[in-house]
Amino acid sequence: MTRVLVQLKLALLRNGLRQSAGRRAAYLASVVVVLLIAALQLLGLVLLHGNAHAATVGTLLTALLALGWAVLPLFFPSGDETLDPTRLVMLPLRPDPLVRGLLVASLVGIGPLFTLTLVVGAAYATARGPAAAAVAVLAVPLALLTCVALARAVAAANIRLLTSRKGRDLAVLSGLVVAIGAQLVNFGVQRLGAAGGVGALDPVADVLRWIPPASAIGAVDAAGDGAYGTAVARLALSVAGLVFLLTTWRRALTHLMTSPDGSTIQAAEPGRRSRRGDPGRRLLPDGRTGTVMGRTLRYVWRDPKTKAAWVTSLAIGLIVPVLNALQGTGSVYFACFAAGMLGIQMYNQFGQDTSAFWIVAMTISSPRDAYLEMRARALALLLITLPYATLVTVVTTAMLGAWADFAEVLGLSFALLGAMLATGAWSSARFPYSIPQEGYKNVVPGQAGLAWISIFGGMVAAALLCAPVLALTITLHAQGADSWSWTLLPIGAAYGAAATLLGLRLAAPRTADRLPEILTAVSKG
Repeated sequence: MTRVLVQLKLALLRNGLRQSAGRRAAYLASVVVVLLIAALQLLGLVLLHGNAHAATVGTLLTALLALGWAVLPLFFPSGDETLDPTRLVMLPLRPDPLVRGLLVASLVGIGPLFTLTLVVGAAYATARGPAAAAVAVLAVPLALLTCVALARAVAAANIRLLTSRKGRDLAVLSGLVVAIGAQLVNFGVQRLGAAGGVGALDPVADVLRWIPPASAIGAVDAAGDGAYGTAVARLALSVAGLVFLLTTWRRALTHLMTSPDGSTIQAAEPGRRSRRGDPGRRLLPDGRTGTVMGRTLRYVWRDPKTKAAWVTSLAIGLIVPVLNALQGTGSVYFACFAAGMLGIQMYNQFGQDTSAFWIVAMTISSPRDAYLEMRARALALLLITLPYATLVTVVTTAMLGAWADFAEVLGLSFALLGAMLATGAWSSARFPYSIPQEGYKNVVPGQAGLAWISIFGGMVAAALLCAPVLALTITLHAQGADSWSWTLLPIGAAYGAAATLLGLRLAAPRTADRLPEILTAVSKG
């Protein structure tokens, strides 16, 4: 069984590379990059050998690797076909040999090689003396097997979720995790430097040395200190963690191979469905406006690409001002970042509909119809963006204690939001492009230029459109009339509303005249 599954993994890799020259080039390039990074990391760990904080770095690195192995299957379930055990449910296989075979097959690939390189480097940096070296011989494979078993257990326990629509939504949101993680890592590094270096993480490492698989590297550290009893205890804890993961994985495989999935369970009877309707629909206005607003909000909640774009904008729009405020280098004007990020959602409105836009196009026969369609979409965006921009401004102002600037910053945010809604409406009509529904690309091949012009050109136009309000703000401060800065709130709100209405009025005739071109452009995906 083990040999067959390893051969199957190699066949999958080999046949995947045979599909196209582009795929082979991408795979070889990724191998070169990963190996280069691993070699540099290994060199750094080798040079760290003998340093007072080498054990802390090795422990934290191993824990970070385990976290990556636990999280990545949730976001990239299609990255490795062998992660899906449901492909084997129709075969007469027993769980125990299947677990052994899949565990060995999981060691084939770039990821395990990268992990092995870093774990070897962490063990070498931590080891001090012959006893520690002997323990490292056991600790390295233990840590590697624990990481692989952790990924397999997580994937097996969640495979039906990951292969469903909600699972694909989760995969699309992986970009958000990367963006937030990058900001948090940047903030942590800055805080670490201010706290005096790696030594500030010693208490965290002391805890992680008792949590598998970092406990395996902790055993190497204990053996180097002569605490052989502690080293044995940590090795035993690592073995127990590996056994627990294998047992959990086995139970998940057994459940998958013996229980029915949703495709074999009779669907619920229509009579059991709720007849209460959509309660949120009652809060929207009647007629076309309410219908379009409901459709737009439903896209935000249900469509994976639209949901990912919104969640990313909401998160980054809050993270940037808050983290800058926490670092003590922020400005209250960073709160305008939230309005800017959310205003981007107005761009390429018709591209978000993809080929389904033809249904909308059938209801547009005049500039008046186009105006009502665009206005309803803008109102749906405002239901989220207005309160959120206000919330971010309140939070940022409270963290910095700059309440005297609250009114003018909120007015600037409203003016920027209105300008982006105006330019977004015009850009949607002038530069539409298609968004592919599958994969992680946001633009179909051949339309990247349109996307750049639509978004970045529109953002530049929005910045120019906000120039009068910005000039008024600068003038008030330059003339020492700070007591009148509160007037920027109503002025910014009125200016943003006027800009939005003007943009919609200008975009409506162009939308009505260019319906065939828009439909062709957004249907290419």
